[in-house]
Amino acid sequence: MDYIVEPARSLPVVAKVDLCVIGGSCTGVFAAVRAARMGLSVALVEKTNALGGMAGNGLVCVWHSLYDTELKEQVIAGLTYEMTERLAKVNAIKTTGANPPSFVFNPEELKIELDAFVKEHKIQLFLHTLYTAAFTDGRKVTAVAIENKDGRGAIEAGFFIDASGDGDMARHLRLPHYIPEHPQPPTACWYLQGDIQSMDYISLLRTCGPEFGLEDDWGWGTTLPGGSDVHMRADTHVFDAFCADASDLTRAEMTGREQMRRIVRLLNARGNGPYRLLSACSHIGIRETYHFVTRFRADWKDLLLGRRYEDAVLNGSYRVDVHLTNPRGITLMYLDGRKVTQYGRNERTEVSDWREELGVSGPPATYYQVPFDLLVQERYDNFIAAGRMLNADEESFGALRVMVNLNQLGEAAGVAAALCVDGDVPVQKLDGVSVRRALKAGGSAL
Repeated sequence: MDYIVEPARSLPVVAKVDLCVIGGSCTGVFAAVRAARMGLSVALVEKTNALGGMAGNGLVCVWHSLYDTELKEQVIAGLTYEMTERLAKVNAIKTTGANPPSFVFNPEELKIELDAFVKEHKIQLFLHTLYTAAFTDGRKVTAVAIENKDGRGAIEAGFFIDASGDGDMARHLRLPHYIPEHPQPPTACWYLQGDIQSMDYISLLRTCGPEFGLEDDWGWGTTLPGGSDVHMRADTHVFDAFCADASDLTRAEMTGREQMRRIVRLLNARGNGPYRLLSACSHIGIRETYHFVTRFRADWKDLLLGRRYEDAVLNGSYRVDVHLTNPRGITLMYLDGRKVTQYGRNERTEVSDWREELGVSGPPATYYQVPFDLLVQERYDNFIAAGRMLNADEESFGALRVMVNLNQLGEAAGVAAALCVDGDVPVQKLDGVSVRRALKAGGSAL
């Protein structure tokens, strides 16, 4: 590889704040808002044109149940619940008929509500801004470099949260990390207009897909609030793409859009047309890339058996959901013991009971938890990585990676940042019970 030497230059400091958050997903926004509510000055850096991450530009418009599996206790509240209430006021959200029910929202309205959230809390927002580097001094991160229309600059802060999803900042800081043998493949989501209720949509894709260049795959979708003929579809995966790699990410985006077009062509040829591709995601839905080592690694047995923690910062009831690459399909594991693996589009299904296999008796857990140490790395005193880069085995990651869970990790990171800054305490010495206590005081159902 050839190199060009870039001359050294001084970077203007464009912001000095208590907390800088990298990544404007809901995880990042909720971290920023929580910290701001506890009195910190906050800067939020987002590389795209809007907030929301996968829930916004990724068009992944579903938040899963906020209740336990018996629908008796609300186990998730906080900013996720607040946002559902805000979206309800503008008729931009609905509940599904599933058991337990989920929320389906309009991603465009979510972006606007997140804008308002940031304004209300006087968070300094940088859109269309790339995080490019981190600067350190011993055990402290001192600043980050950013680049946007104004050129290259720096943000100085007392604490930093990496909510980039892939752990861009954590990688630059050379924190210990690992990549699973088979990362869950990404999906490009899109809006389809047309009648798909009057036919067996999945069977049509299965039988006619090969004719239109579509592989046997697994997917899902939902109807958006406010209409019956506009659907969010997530029907395909891009296999063999590691989306933290620039060339793979480029290929995945292009492949995802081509898959959308192939489905529309299939539907117009074999369905009850006409059908139109209304919108393609601005960012492919990445499920998994890097994981960063922290004090606690989530284990699926402890998770699904409902182990409790004094310093729990996350409650969840969403099932284990592992998208498979070889063979292609999906494995679902439920708290009640059911384990279902579906290959392709209903090509073959295997059913078993993991509780029986483990020899577990007694009533099943109705929700699970993870402790604060899931967020605590050992190298830097003023840094947390929060998001899908979490430290977990394959099965527990399949449950924890969904947005209602990652939203909670964002809130916990924001609270921890505030406690560390206010008390001048390294994150490694922060009492996790105090984080949980502050989360509860802020409205989380913990």
